[in-house]
Amino acid sequence: MTTQSNAYEETSDVEIDLLQGDDSGASLTGHDDYDDDREGNTEGLELEERNALRRVVGMSTELTDISEVEYRKLLLERVLLVGVWTEGSAEDAENSLAELKLLAETAGSEVLDGVIQRRKKPDPATFIGSGKVTDLRNLVAASGADTVIADGELAPAQLRNLEDKLKVKVVDRTALILDIFAQHAKSKEGKAQVELAQLQYMKQRLRGWGGNLSRQAGGRVGAAGGGIGGRGPGETKIETDRRRINTKISKLRRMLKDMKSTRSTMRQERRRNLVPSVAIAGYTNAGKSSLLNRITGAGVLVEDALFATLDPTTRRTTTSDGRVYTLTDTVGFVRHLPHDIVEAFRSTLEEVADADLLLHVVDGSHPDPLSQIQAVREVLGEINALDVPEIIVINKADAADALALAPILAREPRAIVVSARTGEGIDKLRAYLEGALPQPHISLDLLLPYERGDLVSRIHSEGAVEQLEHTGDGTRVTARVHPALADELTPYEVASA
Repeated sequence: MTTQSNAYEETSDVEIDLLQGDDSGASLTGHDDYDDDREGNTEGLELEERNALRRVVGMSTELTDISEVEYRKLLLERVLLVGVWTEGSAEDAENSLAELKLLAETAGSEVLDGVIQRRKKPDPATFIGSGKVTDLRNLVAASGADTVIADGELAPAQLRNLEDKLKVKVVDRTALILDIFAQHAKSKEGKAQVELAQLQYMKQRLRGWGGNLSRQAGGRVGAAGGGIGGRGPGETKIETDRRRINTKISKLRRMLKDMKSTRSTMRQERRRNLVPSVAIAGYTNAGKSSLLNRITGAGVLVEDALFATLDPTTRRTTTSDGRVYTLTDTVGFVRHLPHDIVEAFRSTLEEVADADLLLHVVDGSHPDPLSQIQAVREVLGEINALDVPEIIVINKADAADALALAPILAREPRAIVVSARTGEGIDKLRAYLEGALPQPHISLDLLLPYERGDLVSRIHSEGAVEQLEHTGDGTRVTARVHPALADELTPYEVASA
């Protein structure tokens, strides 16, 4: 994993007082109850729940092959996962930590263990409370972990305090996702989008050598080194870094703006030619790329990993009656997708907002598919894509439990169960998709000369042919077309009897 490594910095007196708290008595036996109750974070919760870092079963990355163990010990970070359970059921909290485990392994880590702290809200200073930090520090020492990953976005103060107390690198969920995106981005646009999101995240979390230390002298006038308007220590190192990051962010935004213009031109060309567009969106690793390959034969990378493909892929295909439309595979979503990622990938995600139809792919084998649907729709709301007609595609039917799919089918009337791997339900999905595409609405009865075969071809690709007959005078066609094509075909319209 290539997440940023934070240097330890000099801590102010206020921070020292905050960190010291009453760690001396904090342990799994609940000696920090007074602090927690005073903060109002645990009032009304079960004593046993709030006094323990509950270990989540199955968090360890199992390695069996000897060569794989030796290889990964050399390269992989050894991490501990920590989460705060603030709402929902215990199963929801464990599912969230299980997803964090998959993210950590995708980034290239060996997960040693995972624990959850029950609180009403995360501790503003240390995320899990000062007493539990001591317990976590003991767990880090016992397991030999070199990184702790928090299941949430940490404030700069929380990140700094945890690192100072645990003496190992601390990474939050946002930094982990950004790291995975950085590894998987392949195109120039994708790399620029990820870099922009990383810089926006980093700008708020710069660590200096103390707030008052200057690394750049002010204006030097005369032997004394100062003068009117020129005295003072100048910029601190952290201010210089922040200015450089802002300059780089501005440069990336200009670059992405130019790329957005190119993408918009391509979309306008498709619309000018009246080519309907279908966007494939959904949770990461739900099988979007597999579905695109199954429908169009695109040959896109398919891998059982989170965020395996980030760059959008558009393929042109045809309906059973010859109409042309495009299918676009977009970046996958995840719970608590970082806002910086949504903003950086907005030009890419606009493919979804501008589509005529949305195929919302859901992993039918997932323990909680309904939460996946909710997470995806939250992101769709951020990009103003909730008004796009939607078809729920429940993928991985070959690995799903039919009883687990019943609640989705009852809740989502426009849902189809398919398996992109085996092909089950794909023909039904194609038929449903073709019926949901925008239909040409102008009906024409035409007699086209045989030398105007180009118009016959356009009717097939842009319209819907209802009847076609070759006669001695030309090709007799009854079809439905769009207004633009109807204007060109009017001279060949057969007069009504």
